[in-house]
Amino acid sequence: MKPLGRFLPTPTLSLVLLVVWLLMARSVAPGQLLLGAFLAVGIPLLTRRFWDPLPPVRHPIKLAWFVLVVLYDIVKANLQVSLLILTPRREPHPGFVEYPLEVKEPLTITLLANTITMTPGTVSTNIRLDRSSLLIHVLDMREEQALVQEIRERYERPLKEIFEC
Repeated sequence: MKPLGRFLPTPTLSLVLLVVWLLMARSVAPGQLLLGAFLAVGIPLLTRRFWDPLPPVRHPIKLAWFVLVVLYDIVKANLQVSLLILTPRREPHPGFVEYPLEVKEPLTITLLANTITMTPGTVSTNIRLDRSSLLIHVLDMREEQALVQEIRERYERPLKEIFEC
């Protein structure tokens, strides 16, 4: 392990923890900086045994594009769910979809499940133990195959290219 790696096993996480602490404290006073730095170093050190090694990001530009697509989809889905709720004559068609997975890495599956859950109107409810599929609850499901194809094209394939290929 690199010398810096002994004290900062996950530098990105440490930076995020420091920034989040300072935002929560709403102060950059020396005491808050010191406490934030202590937490930013201490938490990753105490939890490093629980972390799996992260796969390398193979295509950083595709990762940035993926984040933008997901943010766009979250805004769009919020509007669609709001319209569904506010339109009194329109009945939602809730249902469950068994989504067959192409990705195999635990991190990629987790990112896919979290992406689906963050998009309003869908919730990833279960990952099969053999990692073959996700069970997804959909608030308004019109066509199951179209939903599966949309998730595969917009989320799963880009994640596979970014982390697995």
